[in-house]
Amino acid sequence: MARQQQDVDELFEVKNFFYIGNYQQCINEAQKLRKPSTAEVAIQRDIFTYRSYMAQNKFLVALEEIHGASPLEIQPLKLLAEYLSGKSNKDAVVAQIDQEISANANSETLILVAATIYVNENNLESAYRTLHASDNLESLAFIIDILLKLDRVDLARKKLKEMQDKDDDATLTQLAQAWINVASGGDKLQDAYYIYQELIDKYGSTPLLLNGQAVTFIGQAKYEEAEAALQEALDKDANYPDTLVNMIVLQRHMGKTPEMANRFLSQLKDANPDHAFIKDLKQKETDFSRICQQYSVSNPSTPL
Repeated sequence: MARQQQDVDELFEVKNFFYIGNYQQCINEAQKLRKPSTAEVAIQRDIFTYRSYMAQNKFLVALEEIHGASPLEIQPLKLLAEYLSGKSNKDAVVAQIDQEISANANSETLILVAATIYVNENNLESAYRTLHASDNLESLAFIIDILLKLDRVDLARKKLKEMQDKDDDATLTQLAQAWINVASGGDKLQDAYYIYQELIDKYGSTPLLLNGQAVTFIGQAKYEEAEAALQEALDKDANYPDTLVNMIVLQRHMGKTPEMANRFLSQLKDANPDHAFIKDLKQKETDFSRICQQYSVSNPSTPL
């Protein structure tokens, strides 16, 4: 137990900056940890480093540095980099993940990589099933995210209780609480705002935390406050997809001209063409065109 606590403390800053979305600072903190106490800590440090580069869409670092001689716990990250970068056939990567998760469901990194890919494939059932092989905080938080996507707030609350029993003060636990508060709506939106604000006060603002606040503002019809939070998020990362999506939604709520929303939509298409919002929009446009064609008159009769 003492060694486990030491490991957690040694990597606290690295993990915490990753979880709040400050990926460059996560990399910086990892680079400071040049002499980790154990090989396991070194591996975990490198895992969060590669994940942070990928979160910044810098996939080449993982693709070039991870190879067959790399520690087994790190190797699944190369598959994730191949999938997210589009450097490999996505169907082939998914098939390989299926095979590897069946053979080795004990690797925490493989579990998270597989779940991430399954969610990107909109296969929430497989992601949920895969994550159940792990009981660490990150896997539990991932399960909560999936349950909220399925509108199962009741089950998400039960998983949150498990997180709170493990570590009530952990950043991931606090974030999961905020997600559930947002999904619950009403007075809980203000509670979620306070959680995000406390994290900002402690660790600094990030696009992830600012978007969380913006969603609470939108839910309370505080549109000017939401716009200010999203503008700050844009200043930090102009291509952060959640900011662009929330800006599109906010323009509609504020009754602004369609040109403003379309501008953010074009930016999202340019920076994140495979984003779930874009895929869903394309599907709706296709469905709308198909329905219109069903009701169109190809050979109108001569008017009476």
